[in-house]
Amino acid sequence: MLYTVAGEVTSDRQRWLLDGLHRLLQGRGYQYVEPGQPDIRLVLNFIDPERPRPYRRMAQATYVVSIAVADQHPDSVLHAAYPLMVRSLANLMMYTVDDPEGFHTYFVTLEQGCYPIPYRRGEDEGYFERVFKRLEPLATSNLIINNDFHPDLPEELWEGDEITQQVSRAAKKIEEMNLWPAPFPIQEILSPEDMRHVKRLYGIGGLSYGNLSARKDRRRFWMSASGVNKANLRTVGQDILLVKDFDQQQKAMQLSVPPHVTPRRVSVDAIEHWMIYTEHPQVGAIVHIHAWIDGIPSTEINYPCGTVELARAVAEQVRRAKDPSRAIIGLKNHGMTITGPDLDDIFERIEGKVIPQVPMS
Repeated sequence: MLYTVAGEVTSDRQRWLLDGLHRLLQGRGYQYVEPGQPDIRLVLNFIDPERPRPYRRMAQATYVVSIAVADQHPDSVLHAAYPLMVRSLANLMMYTVDDPEGFHTYFVTLEQGCYPIPYRRGEDEGYFERVFKRLEPLATSNLIINNDFHPDLPEELWEGDEITQQVSRAAKKIEEMNLWPAPFPIQEILSPEDMRHVKRLYGIGGLSYGNLSARKDRRRFWMSASGVNKANLRTVGQDILLVKDFDQQQKAMQLSVPPHVTPRRVSVDAIEHWMIYTEHPQVGAIVHIHAWIDGIPSTEINYPCGTVELARAVAEQVRRAKDPSRAIIGLKNHGMTITGPDLDDIFERIEGKVIPQVPMS
C-alpha cells in the first residue's frame, strides 16, 4: 500500500501530526512514495484553511485525506470543514483545532458526518491508533462508481412505469418527512477547472444524500440518480435509472437508458442495492436515508459510500436479520438502509420512529 504527502507543513502542530502519521502508516506496512507516483492509494494533503489546494489524483482508487489546523474553534465544525474538504477534492477531512489546553481533532465525511477523536496528553500513540482506525477503511476500500450505459431501454419504459411512479412518490414522502438533506452545491464552491477534474475522474456533477430503489423484475431495479434533487424525480435516464446488472470484471454498474437521453450516473450505493436484490428475491424495495432508529443492528466500520466493503457489510447485516425482506440496518456514522417487499411497507414500519440526527462515534 503506497501513500504520499502533499501540501505544505508549516506549523509545529502539522509537523507533529505528520511525524506521527508516518510512524503509524509505515509501522502498518504502508510505503511512502513521492507525489505523482503510480498506484498511490492514500494521500495526506495538508491544506491552508484560507487557501485550500487540491491534490489532483490520477485514478479513482486514490483516496485523499485533507488535513487542516485552525487556531479558533468554529461555531460549527461541519460547516467550517465541509467546504474545505470539497475545495481540496478530498474523500475525508481531518480538522484539528488548537486551544490553550491542547487540541481537538474532528473527522468530517462526504456524508456530512462529523465526529471527534480525543487527544489526551502523554497518550500520543493511543491518539494515532484512533486516527488510524478512521483512515484504514478509506485506504482499503474499493469504489464502484463506474457506469456502463446501454441505450437499450424498451420504448414503453422511456416515460417510466408504475414502479417509477412509486419511487417518485416515495421520494416526495421522504422530503415531507424532512429526511433528504439538501444537495450540496459543489459547483458553487469549486472552480470551473476543479469541477471539470471531478467530472472527468468521477463523472459526478453534484453531491446529494440518500437514495431509494424498487425492483422491476428478477434482475433489474429502478434507482434514483446521483447528485439530483430526490424530491423531484421525473425523467427516466436522468432522475431515475434502470439498473440491469453489475460487471464484476469491469467493476461497473450496467444501466439501460433511453437512446435519446444524456444519462446521469446512478447513485453510488447501487452496488449495495444490487447485492441485496440479488441475494434476496423477496426484497422489493430499498430506502437509504441519513437518519437513525434506536436499537437497530449496525455495521461496525465506517466504510465510504459506493465501496464494495460497505455494500458487503450492509448485505451481511441484512442476511443476519430475522426477516431480510424487512430489515432495518444502521450504517455506522452514516445512516440506515431499509428493505421491504415494497416502498409502502417500508414507510409503514418506520413512521414515527425515525431520528433525523445520526449518532456519531
